[in-house]
Amino acid sequence: MRKVFLALSLISICFTLNAQAQSYPSQPIKLVIPFAAGGPSDVLARGFAPKLGENLGQPIIIENKPGAGANLAAEYVANSKPDGYTLFLMMVGTQAINETLYKKLNYNLVKDFSPVSLVASSSLLFVANPSAPFKTIPELIAYAKANPNKVSFASSGAGTPLHLGGELFNTQAGTDILHVPYKGAAPALTDVLGGQIETALVGTPAALPYVRSGKLIPLGITSLKRSPNAPEIPAISEFLPKFEVELVYAIVAPANTPKAIIDKLNSQLNTVLNNPEIKSQINGKGFEIVTSTPSQLGDYIKSEVAKWGPIVKKSGATAE
Repeated sequence: MRKVFLALSLISICFTLNAQAQSYPSQPIKLVIPFAAGGPSDVLARGFAPKLGENLGQPIIIENKPGAGANLAAEYVANSKPDGYTLFLMMVGTQAINETLYKKLNYNLVKDFSPVSLVASSSLLFVANPSAPFKTIPELIAYAKANPNKVSFASSGAGTPLHLGGELFNTQAGTDILHVPYKGAAPALTDVLGGQIETALVGTPAALPYVRSGKLIPLGITSLKRSPNAPEIPAISEFLPKFEVELVYAIVAPANTPKAIIDKLNSQLNTVLNNPEIKSQINGKGFEIVTSTPSQLGDYIKSEVAKWGPIVKKSGATAE
């Protein structure tokens, strides 16, 4: 009798989960962005959200929740009901860095989210003022080694992927280029343009116009391979094998969101992102579409936490 009861219970659970997936979504879906409106994450979301909502039959409502280094949004989603109606567009590297950067977080990146899919990536550019005494990555490395503590790089702030990308470069190149943190990417870029600091790691979409106008020298791009958006710029990995820093975006849901709902979201999201019109529009803004299965995204998140933990510790950066 007990076995029959258990069997019936399992059938009931499966029926309920299947019914949830069949009826999902029956109301608007909230997509939480951890940065302010107008930033790269927001631009990316607005590039695919309308079509995704159209395909799902319910609108996708974008909600910007900036603050606490993207932790405010992450904590909000982690504590939301796992019903598929609250999703999080995370920058994976930022969240992975935060796992070590912050002494205490009210969520766990691996345990408190259900992966849905990778969405897109964008690289960084290592740029220099035209007056700098180096024009390539090998020349920068040689100059920095010959002139210890005389070269500096700007970033958008301590503990950001831009800062730690520079620390990763130092580690792999054997250099000691000094980090100068700024309160955002815009002022960092301004000072490199003005010659107050020699180099900076900045987002490719923001830097490319200055590179193409000759106001900045592109030393190298941080993607593993050259970008289709700027094939003339060498990848840093051509000089430092395996060097890679990318801003990778992904969608996750609260942990324990039913698998049937995750699978439906993954399928529809992949369909939308691979739509030629949507893909062209998003790529044109400096992103590259990247999709995955939920399992592949889960593995990638774990690998990013493992990759950035030692770099954060070595940099000495902390945040509260």
